[in-house]
Amino acid sequence: MKNATGRLATGIALALALTTLPALASMNLALDKGCLSCHGSPPRGKAPTIAQLAERYASLKGQETQIEGKIEHLREHHLFGGVPAHERLSAEEAERFVRWLVDGGR
Repeated sequence: MKNATGRLATGIALALALTTLPALASMNLALDKGCLSCHGSPPRGKAPTIAQLAERYASLKGQETQIEGKIEHLREHHLFGGVPAHERLSAEEAERFVRWLVDGGR
């Protein structure tokens, strides 16, 4: 019985960790890529904060075509006059960011 309880507790802990990993991975990626330099609090210039972006992107939930468009748009070289940090994102990183924002950016 003791082993079963221990395995159950481990399983629950693992399940909880797995449900928060995408959010942590995206915030860690945001930190690694320097996103918070402009999109942190306070933001740089007129850049929206991560929270403001998440609020905007939330309306895209369930709209795959629009989400795909945002993913492509994020990496475009002419976006906002050229943002080197955006341009350096891989397609996979851009997708993780956009989907993270659509899901609330938390």
